Amino acid sequence: MNFIENFFAKYSREQLIKWFKQICVAEAISCFLLYCIAMVWRRYNPDGLLPTIFIIIVGNIHGLFFTLYLILLIEARKIYNWDDEDTVFAILAAFFPFATIWVEKKLARFDRE
Repeated sequence: MNFIENFFAKYSREQLIKWFKQICVAEAISCFLLYCIAMVWRRYNPDGLLPTIFIIIVGNIHGLFFTLYLILLIEARKIYNWDDEDTVFAILAAFFPFATIWVEKKLARFDRE
């Protein structure tokens, strides 16, 4: 874990907050593209080449944002002073569609009780 802390040490706190919030939204958008467009398109055109290529590309992009969300979550826990319960909710949000939007709106704030 020290290599992650050392990597993020060169960036400002505001920059990390900005990145975390952007990744939360990007992960939710890529999840929408994957579940609501790519998979539906693949279902209605199972033999087509374009739906297959689209689902591969969107799936890889979603996987990238998912991984970045989990990596930035380590620093977000320190920045927002989350306890273990908040951290577990944020980790579980990565596995449910569009739950990272909830993390970005409700959990990633300084003025919450």
